[in-house]
Amino acid sequence: MQESIILNELSFKAILSSGAGGQHVNKTASKVEVTFNLLNSEGLSETEKQRLQEKLASKITQEGNIVLQCGTSRSQHRNKTTVIKRLLDLLKKNIIVPKKRKKTKPTKSAIEKRLKQKKNTALKKANRKPPKID
Repeated sequence: MQESIILNELSFKAILSSGAGGQHVNKTASKVEVTFNLLNSEGLSETEKQRLQEKLASKITQEGNIVLQCGTSRSQHRNKTTVIKRLLDLLKKNIIVPKKRKKTKPTKSAIEKRLKQKKNTALKKANRKPPKID
C-alpha cells in the first residue's frame, strides 16, 4: 500500500452539514465526502485489492468506490484531515492478514496444578456438608 499514490487518487466533495453552528451551518459546506476508487487504484497491489473487496464488501459501491463522510467539526479542513485519516486506517486495518493460530497443549505441570486445585475445592465443599448418620 502506497499512501502517497492513494492520497492523489482521492476525490473530495464539500456538503452542507447539519448540527451545531447556528446560522453558520446554513451558509458553509463544512461536511466533507471522500471517494476512493478501489478497483482502479494504482497504490494497491492486486492481492490487497482482492482482500479489501472481500473484507469491505458492504462499504464498496457497485462502481467499486469507497465513500466516507465526516461532518463532526465546523471546519472543512479539520473534517478533510479526519476523513482521510479514517480512510487510511480502514484500508490499513483490512489489508493485514491475521496470523494462523497454532494449537498448543497445556504443560504437564499446568494439568497437575488444575487437577490438584479441583480436588481441593471438592474437599472444601464436601467438608461443608453435614455428616451422614446411618
